[in-house]
Amino acid sequence: MSDNPPNKRLQGRISALVERLHTLYPRMIDLGTGRLLRLLADLGNPHMALPPVVHVAGTNGKGSTCAFLRAMGEAAGKTVHVYTSPHLVRFNERIRIAGELVSDAALEAVFEEIERTNRGQEITVFEVLTAAALLLFSRHPADLCVLEVGLGGRFDATNVITHPAASAIASISMDHKDFLGTTIAKIAGEKAGIIKPGVPAVTGWQVPEAMAVLREEAASVGTALFARDEAWSIEPSGDGLRYQDSQGTLLLPMPGLAGSFQYDNAGIALAALRAGGLGIADTDLARGVGAARWPARMQRLTGRLAARLPEGWELWLDGGHNPGGGEALAAHVASWTDRPTHVVVGMKRSKDAAEFLRPILPHAASLWAVAEPEQHLALAVEDIIAASGGAARPGPDIAGALAQVPRDTVARVLICGSLYLAGEALKLDSDTPPV
Repeated sequence: MSDNPPNKRLQGRISALVERLHTLYPRMIDLGTGRLLRLLADLGNPHMALPPVVHVAGTNGKGSTCAFLRAMGEAAGKTVHVYTSPHLVRFNERIRIAGELVSDAALEAVFEEIERTNRGQEITVFEVLTAAALLLFSRHPADLCVLEVGLGGRFDATNVITHPAASAIASISMDHKDFLGTTIAKIAGEKAGIIKPGVPAVTGWQVPEAMAVLREEAASVGTALFARDEAWSIEPSGDGLRYQDSQGTLLLPMPGLAGSFQYDNAGIALAALRAGGLGIADTDLARGVGAARWPARMQRLTGRLAARLPEGWELWLDGGHNPGGGEALAAHVASWTDRPTHVVVGMKRSKDAAEFLRPILPHAASLWAVAEPEQHLALAVEDIIAASGGAARPGPDIAGALAQVPRDTVARVLICGSLYLAGEALKLDSDTPPV
C-alpha cells in the first residue's frame, strides 16, 4: 500500500463495484449500526481487533483533529491507521493503513470480499466503506487507530467501536438538520453518542447549549469530560502556542494547518492523546502540531489554478460548508488585512447557503458563485446568488471566476463552500493532490 498514482483500470472497477453496492440500499444515508454489526459478525468481528482507537466527532474540525492525531502519533515513530470521510478525489483517501493510503488493488480486493460475505443483504455504501476500513486495520499491525465519525455519532457506522482509548468532539454547529435535529441541543445529543463509560471524552470550545448536552451525557455514562478552559487550555504565546492541563505545560509551534480555529483542533487532539494515556512524549506532541497536513483545510494552492492569477497573488482552498464553517472562515479572512480577498463559493444543494455566506460577505472584496460540471449535488449558481442577496456574481465555474476577479491591486482568492467543490479544485490544480 502506498500513495502511488491511481491505477485507472482498477479505479474503474472500484467505481463499478460501488455503483453495484448502491443497488443493495439505494438510500445514501440511513443511520444505525444494526446492518454493519451483522456484516462485521460475518467477517469475524474485525472491529474488536484494532489498536487503541481515538474516535472523533463534531460538526467542524473533526477532520483536522484527525490530521493532528495522525501527525502527533507519527512524530513519535508510531504507525497510525486513519479512517476519514468524505474523499476529495478518490475513495482511497478515506483509508490510511499504518501511514499509507490503501492501494487500488487492496481496496478492490476488500470490497469484493465484503460483497461475497454480505450475500446481497441490505447495506449502505458508507457501511461497506467502514467495514472495509475496520477489516483492513485488523489485518495490519499499528500503534494507533483514528476513526472519524461520518454523520452524527450515536447511530453512525463508526460507533460500533465499544471501548476506544479516548473520544473527541470538535466544534458543534447547525448541519445535517434532516438527520440530526433542528436545534444545537439535538445535534449535540447525537454527537455525544460516541461518549462511552470509562472512556475519557475530550471537547474543545462549544456554544453553551452544546456544552450542556455533552456534560449531561458524560455524567449519565459515568465518565470524565475534559473540556477546554477547564481540564485543558491552549492559547497563543510568543511565536507559537501554550498548552496546559493537569499533566503540565507544553510550548508548541504554530499548527501546520492555517487558521486560528485550528488551535482548538490541535488542543483537542493533544488532550485526547494525553487523557487516553497513549504514551506520546511531549516533544513528539509538539512536533506533530507543526507537522499536521490536511487537504482543503485552508490549503494554499500552487499549481495550475494558481497560475491563472497574476504574479504575487495567493490562491487558497477550504472545504468549509456550514454556518459554523462560515463563521470560522470569516474570522480568518478578517485577519488577512494586508490585501483584499476575493471569494469563490460553490455549495451542495442540501446546505444552508445563506447562513454560510452571511458572516463572509462583509469581508469579501468580491463574491463569485460557481458550480463545477462534475461537482456532486452542486447547488445551482443562481441559487447561490439568491442566497447572497444578489451580492455574488456568476463564475459560473472556478476558471471563469478566476478570470473575472478584479486585478486592480494584488489580492488573494479563497475557494470555499463544499468539500466536493474542493475535490474538483484539487483536480484542476493538479500539482497539489491530497496527501
